[in-house]
Amino acid sequence: MAAAPIAARPRASKSESFVDNKRKEDVRFANINSARAVSDAVRTSLGPKGMDKMISTASGEVIITNDGATILNKMEVLQPAAKMLVELAKSQDTAAGDGTTTVVVIAGSLLKLCQTLLLAGIHPTVISDSLHKVAAKSVDILTAMAVPVELTDRDSLVKSASTSLNSKVVSQYSTLLAPLAVDAVLSVIDPEKPEIVDLRDIKIVKKLGGTVDDTHTVKGLVFDKKVSHAAGGPTRMENAKIAVIQFQISPPKTDIEQSIVVSDYTQMDRILKEERNYILGMIKKIKASGCNVLLIQKSILRDAVTDLSLHYLAKAKIMVIKDVERDEIEFVTKTLNCLPIANIEHFRAEKLGHADLVEEASLGEGKILKITGIKDMGRTTSVLVRGSNQLVLDEAERSLHDALCVVRCLVSKRFLIAGGGAPEIELSRQLGAWAKVLHGMEGYCVKSFAEALEVIPYTLAENAGLNPIAIVTELRNKHAQGEINAGINVRKGQITNILEENVVQPLLVSTSAITLATECVRMIMKIDDIVTVR
Repeated sequence: MAAAPIAARPRASKSESFVDNKRKEDVRFANINSARAVSDAVRTSLGPKGMDKMISTASGEVIITNDGATILNKMEVLQPAAKMLVELAKSQDTAAGDGTTTVVVIAGSLLKLCQTLLLAGIHPTVISDSLHKVAAKSVDILTAMAVPVELTDRDSLVKSASTSLNSKVVSQYSTLLAPLAVDAVLSVIDPEKPEIVDLRDIKIVKKLGGTVDDTHTVKGLVFDKKVSHAAGGPTRMENAKIAVIQFQISPPKTDIEQSIVVSDYTQMDRILKEERNYILGMIKKIKASGCNVLLIQKSILRDAVTDLSLHYLAKAKIMVIKDVERDEIEFVTKTLNCLPIANIEHFRAEKLGHADLVEEASLGEGKILKITGIKDMGRTTSVLVRGSNQLVLDEAERSLHDALCVVRCLVSKRFLIAGGGAPEIELSRQLGAWAKVLHGMEGYCVKSFAEALEVIPYTLAENAGLNPIAIVTELRNKHAQGEINAGINVRKGQITNILEENVVQPLLVSTSAITLATECVRMIMKIDDIVTVR
């Protein structure tokens, strides 16, 4: 029986090879959808008419906020690509302090357009490279739009801080908090390094009670602590000589964990006598230096002070404030212009700080400690924030932090730009025109990304209850006629010149939002597989 002839296989040409791209596409789309879900979650809280989120944590704590960074920080995000958007909001918070919601919304919109481009068969690398060019071009366009500002122009600084506060829960207090933030930042600028502001030099002290209207700056130091009343010591001290100590005024303990058994009364008496003499010796040295106010660092090893030492300190007319946190020591010593003392042997008059008055003041139900009239005070300031309940108090602190960051942005990069969706529409228009000059796929990608930036004015209008399509179309029209500062006035519900309405923001907020969002989207686009290592 003749063998059946074997059909010759068609020889595959070298250029033809089968590659399974299905998995890569699935991974990419899964990443994009997860990241977009995060973006959509915070989108409704964008702008002055944005909604607030109530966050309930596992421990039962409740937070009410519309700050993008706070919302995302408290969310339990498991998908790795979605976590990148949480990190993106943190990066924007660190770089600019404001615009955390904006950056996530822009990233979500860019990802949506990337998905469309991928479905159209455009390679991820081409999309990624186009995004890089869009980011660079956007920064140039925004810089060209910006208006220079001087630090002496206090009004402009207050306007930009107000714009930041207008989208917060405590927006009705922006007239109080904005000037307060500006004055606080300007007071801590070092003339030798005018470009740098360290926000750690501004201490925010929260005290429950009163309303946000009662918030004020204190030229000196404020502690949310009471003076030690244990042995009837002084609670008010004029012409204070203040020492910040990092050692304990209590009997020494053994270096290793062990117990001492005393069986004889005379020995017991001797131990107590030695302890008394030891503490008395320390207090005599403190008194000899002229010190009359002691700030004692919180100790984790043993009690920083005992009842006996408090009794002797009260007799010596020395005021005691105990349990000063370890991380506050640097701020306290910088403000008082003194040195922290780590050992009783180093206790000298030249290490002390001097102030006109140290007093305990009643505030609501509790008490605070104020140190005012500090001699040669360091470049620091304290802000006492008040609020009727803990939720308002926490949100006031977060809002004030954002306002401080906005003023810091203006100090480091002294340019202002219009708000109200004006820069995004102008970017969209100019990038669209630029796309026509580019060739091939790049031009097509840039045109798509130009459309993606319209999400900010669209969302602002949507959240304000306006007709987004009509508003954005009118806005495009105004910008096409050369009105580059035309933006959405959500209070009047129409398009106006937003610069004249004093809705301004630092250039750094807009540029960092665009660059960080494009960087994050490029990274997500480059991922084609997820490998789980157990």
